[in-house]
Amino acid sequence: MTLYGVGLGPGDPGLITLRGREVLESVDVVYTPGRLSQDVASKYVNDEQLSDLEFPMTRDEAQLRRAWKQAAAEVAPAARKGTAAFVTLGDPNVYSTFGHLRRTLERFHPDVELEVVPGVSTVTAFTTALDVEIPAGAELTLREASGGTAPIGPNRLVLFKVTDVPATDEKLRDAGYEVTYGRRLFMDTHESIITEDPEDLLERDYYTVAYAEKPEAINGPTSLFDCE
Repeated sequence: MTLYGVGLGPGDPGLITLRGREVLESVDVVYTPGRLSQDVASKYVNDEQLSDLEFPMTRDEAQLRRAWKQAAAEVAPAARKGTAAFVTLGDPNVYSTFGHLRRTLERFHPDVELEVVPGVSTVTAFTTALDVEIPAGAELTLREASGGTAPIGPNRLVLFKVTDVPATDEKLRDAGYEVTYGRRLFMDTHESIITEDPEDLLERDYYTVAYAEKPEAINGPTSLFDCE
Protein backbone atom coordinates (compact mmCIF):
# COMPACT_ATOMS: atom_id res chain seq x y z
CA MET A 1 0.00 0.00 0.00
CA THR A 2 1.45 3.39 0.97
CA LEU A 3 3.74 5.18 3.39
CA TYR A 4 2.93 8.87 3.70
CA GLY A 5 5.55 11.38 4.73
CA VAL A 6 3.44 14.01 6.48
CA GLY A 7 4.61 17.51 7.36
CA LEU A 8 3.10 18.63 10.66
CA GLY A 9 4.01 22.30 10.31
CA PRO A 10 6.25 24.30 12.67
CA GLY A 11 4.78 22.92 15.89
CA ASP A 12 1.33 24.40 16.45
CA PRO A 13 -1.27 21.64 15.83
CA GLY A 14 -3.51 24.27 14.23
CA LEU A 15 -0.97 24.81 11.44
CA ILE A 16 -1.12 21.29 10.02
CA THR A 17 -2.64 21.26 6.52
CA LEU A 18 -6.11 19.89 5.85
CA ARG A 19 -4.57 17.16 3.67
CA GLY A 20 -2.13 16.23 6.43
CA ARG A 21 -4.95 15.89 8.93
CA GLU A 22 -6.99 13.76 6.54
CA VAL A 23 -4.06 11.38 6.04
CA LEU A 24 -3.36 11.03 9.77
CA GLU A 25 -7.01 10.27 10.46
CA SER A 26 -7.10 7.60 7.74
CA VAL A 27 -3.90 5.56 8.17
CA ASP A 28 -3.43 2.45 10.29
CA VAL A 29 -0.29 3.54 12.13
CA VAL A 30 1.64 6.80 12.57
CA TYR A 31 5.39 6.70 13.19
CA THR A 32 6.99 9.62 15.02
CA PRO A 33 10.71 10.43 15.31
CA GLY A 34 10.46 12.16 18.67
CA ARG A 35 8.37 13.73 21.41
CA LEU A 36 7.62 17.03 19.66
CA SER A 37 6.18 15.46 16.52
CA GLN A 38 4.32 12.92 18.64
CA ASP A 39 2.69 15.72 20.65
CA VAL A 40 1.33 17.32 17.47
CA ALA A 41 0.21 14.06 15.87
CA SER A 42 -1.56 12.98 19.05
CA LYS A 43 -4.10 15.76 18.51
CA TYR A 44 -5.39 13.85 15.47
CA VAL A 45 -4.46 10.21 16.16
CA ASN A 46 -5.41 7.80 18.93
CA ASP A 47 -2.51 6.89 21.21
CA GLU A 48 -2.69 3.22 20.23
CA GLN A 49 -2.01 4.19 16.61
CA LEU A 50 1.22 6.02 17.47
CA SER A 51 4.60 4.31 17.29
CA ASP A 52 7.77 6.15 18.24
CA LEU A 53 10.99 5.43 16.35
CA GLU A 54 14.26 6.04 18.16
CA PHE A 55 17.20 7.68 16.42
CA PRO A 56 20.55 8.30 18.14
CA MET A 57 21.82 11.83 18.63
CA THR A 58 25.20 11.23 17.02
CA ARG A 59 27.28 12.13 13.98
CA ASP A 60 28.60 8.58 13.68
CA GLU A 61 27.52 7.69 10.14
CA ALA A 62 27.69 3.94 10.68
CA GLN A 63 25.49 4.15 13.75
CA LEU A 64 23.02 6.41 11.95
CA ARG A 65 22.82 4.10 8.94
CA ARG A 66 22.03 1.18 11.23
CA ALA A 67 19.29 3.18 12.94
CA TRP A 68 17.68 4.19 9.65
CA LYS A 69 17.90 0.65 8.29
CA GLN A 70 16.21 -0.65 11.43
CA ALA A 71 13.51 2.03 11.18
CA ALA A 72 12.85 1.17 7.53
CA ALA A 73 12.58 -2.51 8.42
CA GLU A 74 9.92 -1.67 11.01
CA VAL A 75 7.94 0.71 8.81
CA ALA A 76 7.97 -1.28 5.56
CA PRO A 77 5.76 -4.22 6.70
CA ALA A 78 3.09 -1.84 8.02
CA ALA A 79 3.07 0.05 4.73
CA ARG A 80 2.82 -3.20 2.76
CA LYS A 81 -0.13 -4.50 4.79
CA GLY A 82 -2.07 -1.24 4.85
CA THR A 83 -1.31 2.44 5.15
CA ALA A 84 1.17 4.17 7.43
CA ALA A 85 2.50 7.66 7.99
CA PHE A 86 5.85 8.99 9.12
CA VAL A 87 5.42 12.49 10.54
CA THR A 88 7.92 15.27 10.91
CA LEU A 89 7.81 18.88 12.00
CA GLY A 90 7.91 21.38 9.15
CA ASP A 91 7.98 19.94 5.64
CA PRO A 92 9.14 16.37 4.90
CA ASN A 93 11.52 17.56 2.17
CA VAL A 94 13.12 20.51 4.00
CA TYR A 95 15.83 19.70 6.57
CA SER A 96 13.78 16.69 7.61
CA THR A 97 14.41 13.27 9.10
CA PHE A 98 12.02 11.86 6.51
CA GLY A 99 14.66 12.18 3.79
CA HIS A 100 16.87 9.59 5.49
CA LEU A 101 13.99 7.17 5.84
CA ARG A 102 12.86 7.67 2.24
CA ARG A 103 16.33 6.95 0.83
CA THR A 104 16.70 3.86 3.02
CA LEU A 105 13.32 2.52 1.94
CA GLU A 106 14.09 3.15 -1.72
CA ARG A 107 17.30 1.14 -1.37
CA PHE A 108 16.18 -1.79 0.79
CA HIS A 109 12.39 -1.83 0.33
CA PRO A 110 11.75 -0.45 -3.17
CA ASP A 111 8.29 -2.02 -3.34
CA VAL A 112 6.94 0.37 -0.68
CA GLU A 113 4.94 3.17 -2.30
CA LEU A 114 5.77 6.63 -0.95
CA GLU A 115 3.71 9.81 -0.98
CA VAL A 116 4.76 13.16 0.50
CA VAL A 117 2.23 15.52 2.10
CA PRO A 118 3.80 19.00 2.34
CA GLY A 119 3.73 20.94 5.57
CA VAL A 120 4.11 24.56 6.64
CA SER A 121 7.85 25.02 7.06
CA THR A 122 9.79 27.36 9.31
CA VAL A 123 11.37 28.50 6.02
CA THR A 124 8.25 30.62 5.56
CA ALA A 125 6.61 30.63 8.99
CA PHE A 126 9.54 32.40 10.68
CA THR A 127 8.62 35.64 8.89
CA THR A 128 5.32 35.86 10.76
CA ALA A 129 6.83 35.03 14.15
CA LEU A 130 9.69 37.51 13.73
CA ASP A 131 7.49 40.13 12.00
CA VAL A 132 9.74 40.13 8.93
CA GLU A 133 8.69 40.96 5.38
CA ILE A 134 10.61 39.55 2.43
CA PRO A 135 9.57 41.86 -0.42
CA ALA A 136 9.04 40.71 -3.98
CA GLY A 137 12.33 40.37 -5.84
CA ALA A 138 14.42 40.14 -2.66
CA GLU A 139 17.17 37.55 -2.36
CA LEU A 140 16.87 35.17 0.60
CA THR A 141 19.38 32.39 1.21
CA LEU A 142 18.65 29.36 3.37
CA ARG A 143 21.59 27.86 5.26
CA GLU A 144 22.34 25.57 8.19
CA ALA A 145 24.42 27.00 11.04
CA SER A 146 25.01 24.35 13.68
CA GLY A 147 28.01 24.35 15.97
CA GLY A 148 28.70 28.10 15.78
CA THR A 149 29.08 28.34 12.01
CA ALA A 150 27.86 31.47 10.24
CA PRO A 151 27.49 31.27 6.47
CA ILE A 152 27.65 34.78 5.02
CA GLY A 153 27.41 36.47 1.62
CA PRO A 154 23.92 37.53 0.53
CA ASN A 155 22.08 40.49 2.04
CA ARG A 156 19.42 38.29 3.62
CA LEU A 157 19.95 34.94 5.32
CA VAL A 158 17.73 32.55 7.23
CA LEU A 159 19.80 30.13 9.29
CA PHE A 160 18.54 26.86 10.79
CA LYS A 161 19.87 24.72 13.63
CA VAL A 162 21.71 27.62 15.26
CA THR A 163 23.03 25.59 18.19
CA ASP A 164 25.75 28.03 19.34
CA VAL A 165 24.06 31.42 19.15
CA PRO A 166 26.87 33.57 20.67
CA ALA A 167 29.51 32.22 18.26
CA THR A 168 27.24 32.55 15.23
CA ASP A 169 26.09 36.01 16.31
CA GLU A 170 29.62 37.37 16.63
CA LYS A 171 30.55 36.24 13.13
CA LEU A 172 27.37 37.59 11.57
CA ARG A 173 27.65 41.01 13.19
CA ASP A 174 31.34 41.26 12.24
CA ALA A 175 30.20 40.67 8.66
CA GLY A 176 27.76 43.58 8.90
CA TYR A 177 24.48 41.78 9.57
CA GLU A 178 21.66 42.74 11.91
CA VAL A 179 20.29 39.53 13.45
CA THR A 180 17.06 38.39 15.08
CA TYR A 181 16.66 34.95 16.64
CA GLY A 182 13.63 32.75 17.19
CA ARG A 183 13.62 29.64 19.32
CA ARG A 184 10.90 26.96 19.30
CA LEU A 185 8.57 29.14 17.29
CA PHE A 186 4.91 28.05 17.13
CA MET A 187 5.50 25.20 19.59
CA ASP A 188 2.57 25.50 21.97
CA THR A 189 4.12 23.03 24.41
CA HIS A 190 7.24 25.21 24.82
CA GLU A 191 7.90 28.87 25.40
CA SER A 192 8.92 30.65 22.20
CA ILE A 193 11.75 33.17 22.42
CA ILE A 194 12.31 36.03 19.97
CA THR A 195 15.34 38.19 20.65
CA GLU A 196 18.26 40.12 19.18
CA ASP A 197 20.44 39.43 22.23
CA PRO A 198 22.56 36.26 22.00
CA GLU A 199 22.86 36.26 25.79
CA ASP A 200 19.20 35.24 25.93
CA LEU A 201 20.06 32.02 24.09
CA LEU A 202 23.17 30.67 25.77
CA GLU A 203 21.70 27.18 26.07
CA ARG A 204 22.13 25.13 22.91
CA ASP A 205 18.88 24.24 21.20
CA TYR A 206 18.43 22.55 17.82
CA TYR A 207 15.17 24.43 17.21
CA THR A 208 16.68 27.91 16.84
CA VAL A 209 16.45 29.98 13.67
CA ALA A 210 18.18 33.27 12.83
CA TYR A 211 17.23 35.94 10.34
CA ALA A 212 20.22 38.04 9.30
CA GLU A 213 19.90 41.15 7.17
CA LYS A 214 22.39 43.78 6.05
CA PRO A 215 21.20 47.39 6.37
CA GLU A 216 21.49 47.98 2.62
CA ALA A 217 18.96 45.18 2.03
CA ILE A 218 16.10 47.40 3.18
CA ASN A 219 16.92 50.32 0.90
CA GLY A 220 14.63 51.03 -2.04
CA PRO A 221 10.89 51.55 -2.46
CA THR A 222 8.73 50.21 0.39
CA SER A 223 5.50 50.01 -1.59
CA LEU A 224 4.02 50.47 -5.04
CA PHE A 225 3.10 54.03 -4.07
CA ASP A 226 6.81 54.89 -3.70
CA CYS A 227 7.53 53.92 -7.32
CA GLU A 228 7.23 56.34 -10.23
